Amino acid sequence: MGKYTQAKCRLCRREGRKLFLKGERCFSAKCPLERKGVVPPGQHGYKYMRKKVSVYGMQLREKQKVKRIYGLREAQFKKLFAIAAKNPEATGVKLLQLLETRLDNVVYRLHFAPSRSTARQLVSHGHVLVNNKKVTTASYQLKVGDVVSLKPASAKIKDVVASQQAAKDKESVAWLQKKATQGKILRIPDRHEIDEDINEQLIVEFYSR
Repeated sequence: MGKYTQAKCRLCRREGRKLFLKGERCFSAKCPLERKGVVPPGQHGYKYMRKKVSVYGMQLREKQKVKRIYGLREAQFKKLFAIAAKNPEATGVKLLQLLETRLDNVVYRLHFAPSRSTARQLVSHGHVLVNNKKVTTASYQLKVGDVVSLKPASAKIKDVVASQQAAKDKESVAWLQKKATQGKILRIPDRHEIDEDINEQLIVEFYSR
């Protein structure tokens, strides 16, 4: 099973935007993208900036960007796209909805964790309950009406406490109902409630080649 082990900030620099992979650090001045003159990683970073990007290149970068935002491997991402393509709804929108309703992402959206990678770790370590049953699969697809909660002891974990405190000044997600360390899926998110900076049509075109 492949796993990215290098610096996460390199991924943000490569995509030229914040992917929010390191929690609160991404909102601070420590984020590399807050500095002037930031370039893509590697000794040829400046060349990437000057090079004209092809249509295929734009499609690839959009797919890579979204895949990295949600922390998926290529096989996982491609599998979700295949599921979305079979749905009668718009493929791109359905793909984003499937990504948003993954258990690890919902744990992140409920502010139980500062980042999706930490949320994934909470799930895999058995700290998260779905309808009062332990679920350790980060890719578990949640449905409307499902209740996600933390074990009582897990609510005292340092990262969970810090994330909950930091969330007090943040706007809550409309499609989730949150109370303390418990959240409920009220409905599937609409497209305008998902990252507006994502061009899902480019991803559809990439896999439709």
